[in-house]
Parts: sequence; structure tokens; C-alpha cells
Amino acid sequence: ALQTYQTDPAMRKMLTQLYFYIMPVFNVDGYHFSWTNDRFWRKTRSKNERFHCHGVDANRNWKVKWCDEGASFHPCDDTYCGPFPESEPEVKAVAHFLRKHRKQIKAYLSFHAYAQMLLYPYSYKYATIPNFNCVESAAYNAVNALQSAYGVRYRYGPASSTLYVSSGSSMDWAYKNGIPYAFAFELRDTGHFGFLLPETLIKPTCTETMLAVKNITLHLLKKCH
Repeated sequence: ALQTYQTDPAMRKMLTQLYFYIMPVFNVDGYHFSWTNDRFWRKTRSKNERFHCHGVDANRNWKVKWCDEGASFHPCDDTYCGPFPESEPEVKAVAHFLRKHRKQIKAYLSFHAYAQMLLYPYSYKYATIPNFNCVESAAYNAVNALQSAYGVRYRYGPASSTLYVSSGSSMDWAYKNGIPYAFAFELRDTGHFGFLLPETLIKPTCTETMLAVKNITLHLLKKCH
């Protein structure tokens, strides 16, 4: 984005008219553990006093239908929702930031691995969101923009019907708290079976995903209703 600011009018328009808040890694301890011990690790690394299990699924720990369908109360499960909503400092910190700025924030995008999908609410139930037409249009254009780079096709749609029903997600929380565009990218697999991800695998994913993000951002500037 910064490298093309001078040469790309669309990028210049985006960066001039909007603020971008970027959190490179949400689950820092869990991410570190995925490089040193378990490549498929998805939870945080908080300790549980009663069980010899670590962590909470940070995408089940938000206060939106917390620990309902698609989440587990058992600390050793991958989808453990935690002892209470926002029990994890990572979730609590981001939720606090979003609550503080939610009147100004128009879109919330989270990035997960892996499935080749672009998802939007609802995740916790089968239902159509009020601004479905605008969000659906943004998702459709975004996956087409992504495909234009290397021909990789992403599925898109409501998370509940496109992937599965899950409660306590950050995407649903953001939407329910007044952020009109909330998306979750399930990125394509770029070498989960190895500890080192070659740049030849990482770069295409970054390039194509950036095209999708750019497309969603430009959609916001059109003020769809």
C-alpha cells in the first residue's frame, strides 16, 4: 500500500480518506507456539488451573452468543470458549479498542487460516444480515479481484452456511456492535506442514489478499446503502 501510494490513484484515495488500524498478529503467544511446537495450534497460551491444558480459542471468546453452538466448555478442546467472555487479554484489548472507536470504524477484517473463503455474518446463526446486499456485493467483487491475481477461487457467503455455525466470533461481535462491514478471510494454505514458509508461497497469498482488501475498501468509499 505504501509503495504504490505515489503511482496508484486508488490507493492514494484510500489512504487519504480513511484511517487504517493494523494489528499484524492478534494471538502473539499462540502464534509463537505454532512455530516452535505445534504448527496447527489455534488457541491462546493462557494456563488453566484445573486442567493441564493451555489456551482458549480467541475466536470463541467474544461476548456474542458466547459458548453457544460451535464452541466448547472443555478447556482441552480446540474450540474452548474460555471461562467467561473476554477472559483472554488479547480479546479484551481488541474489544476495548473497537468499543472506543466503533462510531468511526466502518469495517473490521480478520485473517485466519485456512480454507480459501471470505466470510461475513452471521456465524452464530442462520439468518440474513440487514445490509446483506451491500456486504454480499463487496464480498463478490473482492473474491473476483483476488482471483484475478493467480486464478485462486475463494468461496464467499455467511459464515454459518458457508463454513459452519460458531458462536463468540470477533466478526459477529464487531457487526453486532455497529461496524457495518465485518469479514473473516480464511486464507489458502501456504505450507502448514512445514515450519518454514518459502517466500514463493507467502508472497502470492499476500498479493491476492491485498487485492481483495483494496476492493472492499474502495467499496466502502462508494457508500453502498
